[in-house]
Amino acid sequence: MRHATGEHTPGPSGYDAELRRHDRILRRACDVQLHDHVLDIGCGAGQTTRQAARTAQAGGALGVDVSAPAVERARELARAEGVRNVTFEHADAQVHRFPEQRFDLAISRFGTMFFDDSVAAFTNVRRALRPTGRLVMMVWQPPEHNEWDVAIRQSLEVADGPVASVSGGPDPFSLADPPTATEILQAAGFTDVVFADVHEPVYYGPDVAAALDWVRGFTCTSEVLKRLGPAAAARAVGRLRETLSAHLSDDGVWFDSRAWIITARRH
Repeated sequence: MRHATGEHTPGPSGYDAELRRHDRILRRACDVQLHDHVLDIGCGAGQTTRQAARTAQAGGALGVDVSAPAVERARELARAEGVRNVTFEHADAQVHRFPEQRFDLAISRFGTMFFDDSVAAFTNVRRALRPTGRLVMMVWQPPEHNEWDVAIRQSLEVADGPVASVSGGPDPFSLADPPTATEILQAAGFTDVVFADVHEPVYYGPDVAAALDWVRGFTCTSEVLKRLGPAAAARAVGRLRETLSAHLSDDGVWFDSRAWIITARRH
């Protein structure tokens, strides 16, 4: 995940705000039904989990995330919004002992790319799905197809040399290659793997100041700035500000992006 803790919450800029254009596409692909029991992997502050629960009124939804602050925030928001058929657990979906064959549908909005062992993780998710249960997840396409990664990485290449990814840590593009992702899912016991192109921009905030605050929270951004001396760091921040300014429109700061919606069925 791009923020070090994953605990940034919705606001004028934030993760849910950033992906506002992606949500409607993911909801349509998930096609949650009234009686479904839904597992949301890497749920963050729980927006997608609550959305699923509202549709599955005769079923329910469980959201899991490795960030304890994000899970606590998800619980707070569910209580505040009166969503009663939703629960959240601080858990790693790779190893968490889910009830076997409990869920009709497993969903994820950019939360499945960071497993230490992807085959083991998806095998664990498959066990939690009922026979013919579905997996629907949104993941990034390769970095060169994502303007946000290219532009921010170039802005950081001031005095620190090449920057591998604006995410830092685990690779957000680990499922970007369809043959690789298909091989992982098939090894985990999934079939009927299908990729659908998603071409929507990401939103970084209403103005340059908010966008800069958001981008400086990216793990790699903060780590690069820490490594630089004061003068070099100031130049890097200046270039980031210029990049964000170039992407400012009447309705905020936007960057082009490409993603996949990957769907599969339990074998």
